[in-house]
Amino acid sequence: MRIIAGRYRGLRLASVGKGDPAAHLRPTADRVRESLFNILTHGSHGDPVTGARVLDLFAGTGALGLEALSRGAVQVSFVENGARGAALIRENVAKCRAEAGTALIRCDATRLEACAGAPFDLVFLDPPYGKGLGERALVSALAGGWIAPGALIVWEEAAAVSPPAGLAKLDARRYGETVITILRRN
Repeated sequence: MRIIAGRYRGLRLASVGKGDPAAHLRPTADRVRESLFNILTHGSHGDPVTGARVLDLFAGTGALGLEALSRGAVQVSFVENGARGAALIRENVAKCRAEAGTALIRCDATRLEACAGAPFDLVFLDPPYGKGLGERALVSALAGGWIAPGALIVWEEAAAVSPPAGLAKLDARRYGETVITILRRN
């Protein structure tokens, strides 16, 4: 696993190998991450990454958030409840020397408290597949003021998803067993 582009391009990140099912860690493949960022930065969405405040829910290894930071995001907050995932995020942030532009929030993404700062412009959501956690996390993030009006949400899941109220589906693409759905907050 590596950073695909930007200022950390080529940097190898700490890996969990093929994943850690017990910790629900399933890293997004480099190929899928590259395709996703190509859609975001070269699609009809403008450039939602440069200058963005990014929220990475169910962050796992932190690869999605760090890719965004490498490509010009100004701040990334990782939400991860698992000890193994939190340790990987800390290790990967240290490899990037990105401590100043990142924050690790150890909590359940489906039970977020009110956001203490400004809401986020770009949200990555990569919950354990097939458990209904993605929708619960989005509802919690919306209720807590974490997601800015007009923000883009990138939801990774095993099947097509139905967005909660207040979110519009812009695009959905399948990559093997993964479906990437892009939403916008109304």
